Amino acid sequence: MILKTQYTLLTFYKFVDIKNPQQEVKKHLIFCRDIGMKGRIYIWEEWISATVSCNNGQLQAYKTFLSNNEYFNDIIDIDIKSSSIKWHAFEKMIVKYRDEIVSLWVKIDPNQIKNVYQKISIDEFKNIVDSSNTNYEILDMRNSYEYKLWHFKNAIPSETVNFKEVKEMVKKYSEKFKNKKVIMYCTWWIRCEKLSVLLKNEWVNNFYSLDGGIIKYINTHNDGNWLGNLYTFDWLVSTPVWDKKTHTQIGTCIYTDTPTDYIENCRYSPCNARIIASRKAYKQHLGFCSQECFDKGKHDLLIKPDFSIDKKDYKKLRSQIKLGKIDMHKTHEGISRYLDNKLNKYTFNHIHSQKEEYIDSCMVH
Repeated sequence: MILKTQYTLLTFYKFVDIKNPQQEVKKHLIFCRDIGMKGRIYIWEEWISATVSCNNGQLQAYKTFLSNNEYFNDIIDIDIKSSSIKWHAFEKMIVKYRDEIVSLWVKIDPNQIKNVYQKISIDEFKNIVDSSNTNYEILDMRNSYEYKLWHFKNAIPSETVNFKEVKEMVKKYSEKFKNKKVIMYCTWWIRCEKLSVLLKNEWVNNFYSLDGGIIKYINTHNDGNWLGNLYTFDWLVSTPVWDKKTHTQIGTCIYTDTPTDYIENCRYSPCNARIIASRKAYKQHLGFCSQECFDKGKHDLLIKPDFSIDKKDYKKLRSQIKLGKIDMHKTHEGISRYLDNKLNKYTFNHIHSQKEEYIDSCMVH
């Protein structure tokens, strides 16, 4: 009998003052590559953030490594935020020094978070959602495209394209929900922890955060309160949550208006919009989110290669044009005919790019 290797997807972060983050990056990279772990770890002066996959032996070795490190020896909920997977979720191991993962334009000391943080436990939160308690509002702090594809029951979107817009969001919702308790949630909890300091600085006291974030909740309760899949930072991107009885599909394909759990990127590089789309319809529309991106791609060839859709290496073609090895006009004309034939009978529901920044600016004006 051949035993199958068991793998774990481990996600965690911690706010902590790190005196020499570059040194910690080197130590982490050497150790993680040495034991064969795969994933992404980012370290800064204020925090560590990690999503890695490992087998059982690698998992135990890495936990021992963390427990012997002065900065990372007491990471909260490291076990409950882990989940079983069938294989490695990443192709390689990356450990980097990285600036603020969530920027609020203010430096936040880890001790500030400990002193001001207001949280709601996952069990308290479950009771609130189950009972549809009207004394609370649930605020999804992730990007808009994530909310459209996955969110908690009764949650409303924060309507932020990126986290730099939270100051305006705070003003809006602190007035709108001044007589209620507002529960914020995000994937890992990291955004909400930093925001809690900003809220206290602004004398806003009715905002709370879901303790441990989405991952801790879905790894604890299989109750259907989470709708859709979960946005993850591995090659899967969209990861199924729970089983057939508790899973609810809420995403809508931008091409066909049919239900889907998947998310893709527009192949026109200057757009790169995160779009909700079934894989089949995405391939039928050659990976472009709109007629505008399709037309621009034919003109300047700034198209990301995807050999499952077509066999052209657009980066190589642009390089050959730049070096004068092929004629620019003939190449553009040939690619235009090629893509028109590939698109065949399919049309786009959207004229313009579906990049959120563009959509929001159009709505404002």
